Amino acid sequence: MHIDSTLQIGAYHLQHCEDYLFHDHIGTDRLLCAVMDGCTMGTDSYFISTLVGKLLRKIVKERHYLEFFQPSQSSLRLQLKSIVQQLFNELKLLKNQLQLSKEEMLTTIIILLVEPGNGVGLVVGDGVVSIDGQVTEYEQDNKPDYLGYHLQEDFDGWYGKQAFLSITNWQDISISTDGISSFMALEGGETDLDPVSYLLSDTGLLEKKLKYLEHEAGLRPTDDLAIIRVRNSRDSLPVE
Repeated sequence: MHIDSTLQIGAYHLQHCEDYLFHDHIGTDRLLCAVMDGCTMGTDSYFISTLVGKLLRKIVKERHYLEFFQPSQSSLRLQLKSIVQQLFNELKLLKNQLQLSKEEMLTTIIILLVEPGNGVGLVVGDGVVSIDGQVTEYEQDNKPDYLGYHLQEDFDGWYGKQAFLSITNWQDISISTDGISSFMALEGGETDLDPVSYLLSDTGLLEKKLKYLEHEAGLRPTDDLAIIRVRNSRDSLPVE
């Protein structure tokens, strides 16, 4: 599997990028990816999106280490639930230890667990998912759900109500925060190019395509942006 990713602060955000991303292998042939978007109206939203990414890194490292001694026999779906449950519990613990308010815990998350041929995912809040060119935008009238709203709830009850992805025979998957829908022609730029299709479906490296959008097409994201793109075949490597 080939992984390409990018993280960029939006043109309208002057101090901090409130998005974050994480990806790493968990076991021999499974990959965990996640993009997070901190709530602009929350408090220090860059902190919670980054914290979720760091907790996922910790969880994956622990489980990757254990794979050497006891390879997991869990299905993708069960393993994803176990990872999200551990994240849920550790966030709840840190919230209490650091005496964080609900406004400091507001982040969306799209989390994806894939292996060659199959994948599962969870969407909490806004964002965009592309599976083999089929783009789905998750939006809630600019009132997205946030993980931090639910940390005091029963995990199983909350988890069963979420939006899930079930993926088979995939070749090209992208997950993105909703900043991908915020591109605007700034400083006089005009183009008919669709940034979502260009970034998620076209060939080429994400960082280079963002530079092309800015410097050649005059388009920049006004909101923060985090994208992870995974390809199942080495034959589909981006063009340098």
